Amino acid sequence: MEKISFFGLGNMGGPMAANLVRAGYEVCVFDLVPAAVEELVNLGATKAETPEEVVKGANVIISMLPAGKHVASLYEGLIGSSELSNANLKKGALVIDCSTIDAGTIQSLSVKLEQIGVNCIDAPVSGGVAGATNGTLSFMVGGNEKSFNQAKPLLEVMGKNVFHAGDVGAGQIAKVCNNMLLSILMVGTSEALQLGIDNGLDPKVLSEIMSNSSGSNWTLDVYNPCPGVQETAPASNDYKPGFMTNLMLKDLGLAMDTAVNSGSATPMGSLTRNMYALHQKLGNGDLDFSSIFNQFSQK
Repeated sequence: MEKISFFGLGNMGGPMAANLVRAGYEVCVFDLVPAAVEELVNLGATKAETPEEVVKGANVIISMLPAGKHVASLYEGLIGSSELSNANLKKGALVIDCSTIDAGTIQSLSVKLEQIGVNCIDAPVSGGVAGATNGTLSFMVGGNEKSFNQAKPLLEVMGKNVFHAGDVGAGQIAKVCNNMLLSILMVGTSEALQLGIDNGLDPKVLSEIMSNSSGSNWTLDVYNPCPGVQETAPASNDYKPGFMTNLMLKDLGLAMDTAVNSGSATPMGSLTRNMYALHQKLGNGDLDFSSIFNQFSQK
């Protein structure tokens, strides 16, 4: 059984690492929050005091971190340690970064890792906290065919859909495209539901009508933003837990940067990004991104 190092045990990383432990993998974990580490240790993971100790002897290193700067700091710190590159990090080991970051950062790190004999793929996820907990995430993978095939059995423990998008960085491009569309759908769904409410319709009835008509979409059918329509949706639990507005705004920023780099026109994405920036500014950054519904429902 492969030895796995796992960095980042937050709302997404913690459940992902837990699923690997339950599947019988030898997992060594690291996080700056001691309680998160202890929760995994109680499930059967091991812990180490430093990143260097965590990766020693590991066949696979998985990271799930908040932003590109954290990913770059982790791996550049590891690469920069002569002791690590000579002794601790196994030649032929595989780095799987599941964070959502800019494609340029992971592409640059991939080159540096390859120089010390370590393979690298990016594998950002979709599916939220529930998907991470239930092992039903979708992975969008960028990397060569050999590394993808090596990673796939592990990713299938943590998710139900594993897509090979292309070379290193392609997973990140696919992720920002997906989340840009997701945010646009959430805003449009919120707007349509409130229009119906303002004109006397029951949001449950309207949601059922649209779900069975041409307006059907994931935000309406699975993640309804109107409180009380779906018991399991964050909207029915004061918009928590879930995928925070702060994180959606970060992903929309990545999408806009990607559009600038390729000269792509994204008028809907740009408008939606501005709406989420205002939503955050009004104090909703820690709420689930479906709380954008409140911007339409307030009188």
